[in-house]
Amino acid sequence: MHTTIYNLVENSKFKNFIMWLIVINGITMGIETSKDIMNSSYGELIHIFNIFVLSVFTIEILLRIYAHKISFFKDPWSIFDFIIVAISLVPASGAFEVFRILRVLRLFRLVTVVPQMRKIVSALLSVIPGMLSVSALLTLFFYIFAIMATHLYGETFPQWFGDLGASFYTLFQVMTLESWSMGIVRPIMEQHPYAWSFFIPFIFIATFVMINLIIAIVVEAMGEVNKQEEEHLIEEIHTSENHTNQELKALRDEIAQLKTIILEQKGVNERS
Repeated sequence: MHTTIYNLVENSKFKNFIMWLIVINGITMGIETSKDIMNSSYGELIHIFNIFVLSVFTIEILLRIYAHKISFFKDPWSIFDFIIVAISLVPASGAFEVFRILRVLRLFRLVTVVPQMRKIVSALLSVIPGMLSVSALLTLFFYIFAIMATHLYGETFPQWFGDLGASFYTLFQVMTLESWSMGIVRPIMEQHPYAWSFFIPFIFIATFVMINLIIAIVVEAMGEVNKQEEEHLIEEIHTSENHTNQELKALRDEIAQLKTIILEQKGVNERS
């Protein structure tokens, strides 16, 4: 019984079924945002389908717990699936109304069933320390420039640089390059002709250096994940080759022993 259930939950067809069920459920969740559709006869069908999906997910989690036992709770991805399904099971009424919105988190289960997505998420998690260092440096850079911008342009443009918080937000907009020239810098330059000498270095460092540094860290992490997968594959190939060589050696020894027995038996027959 245990072996049968284990083979079922690890079967690729079963995993593909769960994956497509998540995809279809994501589509129906999008349809639920249409009041016209939900108020029509299709609304009841979508509601029934959601109950079906939740039932399947619950049964799947129970089967996986039975198949993997305690090791299920040692796997971070399995715990993630368990929490997502548990949230979906909480009645979305009264004080728990917020859980109605959190049901959409079920779509994140797609990450656990698609290996490529899991690889990307694993790479992102592995670069968190490096990204925190870059983020801290970027925050310090923002803080310094926000203080400077507040002193330089706070009086003439209080809507953008009236206080430290406004300066932070405006500089963030400038960093994203959203209307930074015509919307912010050029109007400032009408009263402060040399404002370009403040904003251009800021954009160069914040946008082209810091952001690309974060991208470089992520790309390096992806390369490291691919390298680890290649090393794991090579190790499996070597293990398979060693196992094959051991089986061939054992087969040769058996053939040699059989040959010796045949020759001894032949000698005995000749003497008799």
